[in-house]
Amino acid sequence: MSDDDVTDELVDVTDIEGHYGNPSVMLSSQISRKSDSVRLARFIRENMSPGDVENLRSEMPDRLDDDQLFHMRFDKQAAFLGKLLLSSSSDAITVKVKIATYPKNRVQAGLIVEELFG
Repeated sequence: MSDDDVTDELVDVTDIEGHYGNPSVMLSSQISRKSDSVRLARFIRENMSPGDVENLRSEMPDRLDDDQLFHMRFDKQAAFLGKLLLSSSSDAITVKVKIATYPKNRVQAGLIVEELFG
C-alpha cells in the first residue's frame, strides 16, 4: 500500500469556500487506534517549540472540555512553513483529541493528556 493510499484512506478532503470567497480545501481525519494517537501526539510535541509545549501543559485544564475533548489550534501560516505554532485565532487549524476513559473520568483524562502531550 502506497503513502497516497494510506492518506486517501485516513483523510477526507472537502472543497470549501474561504472567508473571502476563495476556493479552499478542508482536510479531516479520525484516528481511533491508540498507536496512531500516540504517533500523532509525538508528532505534535516534536514539532512545537518548548514554550508551546509548556503552554499546552499549563492550559490543559482549560483545553479539556466536559466531553473529554482536548482542543488545540495551530497557526495556518506557520503550518504551511512546516512548523506547529499554537494559536488562539478562530482562523486556525483545529485539532480535537477525544480522551476515552471508562467510566468517564476527567482527572484520568487529564493524566492521559499529560502523558500524550506533556
